[in-house]
Amino acid sequence: MPHESAQLLSIGLSYCQSGHRVAIATVVKTWGSSPRQAGSLLVISDSGDFAGSVSGGCIEGAVITAAQKTMSDGIPQLLSFGVTQDMAWEVGLACGGRVEVWVERAEPEQLQRLLVALSARQSLVVVTSLSTGQRQVLQRPEDAASIPSIAEPLLTACRDAFSRDGATDLDLPDGQRFFLWSLQPALRLLIVGAVHTAQPLSQMASQCDFDVTIIDPRTAFATEARFPSVTLCKEWPEPALAKLGIDRRTALLTLTHDPKLDEPPLAIALRSEAFYIGALGSGKTHASRLKRLSEQGFSDAALARIHGPIGLRIGARSPAEIAVSILAQLIGVLRRESP
Repeated sequence: MPHESAQLLSIGLSYCQSGHRVAIATVVKTWGSSPRQAGSLLVISDSGDFAGSVSGGCIEGAVITAAQKTMSDGIPQLLSFGVTQDMAWEVGLACGGRVEVWVERAEPEQLQRLLVALSARQSLVVVTSLSTGQRQVLQRPEDAASIPSIAEPLLTACRDAFSRDGATDLDLPDGQRFFLWSLQPALRLLIVGAVHTAQPLSQMASQCDFDVTIIDPRTAFATEARFPSVTLCKEWPEPALAKLGIDRRTALLTLTHDPKLDEPPLAIALRSEAFYIGALGSGKTHASRLKRLSEQGFSDAALARIHGPIGLRIGARSPAEIAVSILAQLIGVLRRESP
């Protein structure tokens, strides 16, 4: 799940636990150049406190006002705003447009349920009928069949939503309208090797909403001074990965150039659903690495999953430049925009 959404749901729960009524406003549809995409949240307390954003600033006041009514009477609202040319420029857009926002009262039990599931790295899809206000939380694709009188287009959309981030607005031929919000576990980046390049890379990745863990048994390398605000695991990679696990929301990088540190985690990653696997080293080093892994029984197709030498070919030289090339390639694979 994106950090921002998790943080906002946590803030909403804390408002509830402090005795406040809470509303959550969610972007349903917006213009293509919007700084806030569908699924973006604004959490509002009846005390006037709020967190998040649905537009970058131009409609927040009106949404907060509408949310006060929803908090009072419990009736959800679908708000539609026309954003003028002048308003658009004020928040950094090239043109105006329209934005729709769904406002509903938050229930602490449901917020808790979402947060517990996501902390356990479960995918969720929240299905809301914009026609009736009814909401259903799906924990598995097959749960979609339990939606009353579900139509085939909605069933297909629910199943598809489990495989990606983001939100979908769906109009059915019978006039019903649904909003599907896909909540995915946080993206994780596991870096084997507390080397120089890992320092800027871990910070950049954190800013891109990855949960970063540095794995290195060499305690002189893996220090809090060198890696502030990053999780450090000072075990050997094999036991560390056995505890951490690797799922389809995880990327693994090996950066040490040391086969005894790099190759066991690569083998583990190749047997996993990791969306990205990368290894630092020259072309010659990588060829030798692939040969040794092939001797362990990995096929050419499996070994092709390893990006090595790692990173986009941008002529990077410094550790920071190399970090940029790695992170750019990783994000490209995640968004399916790069080989």
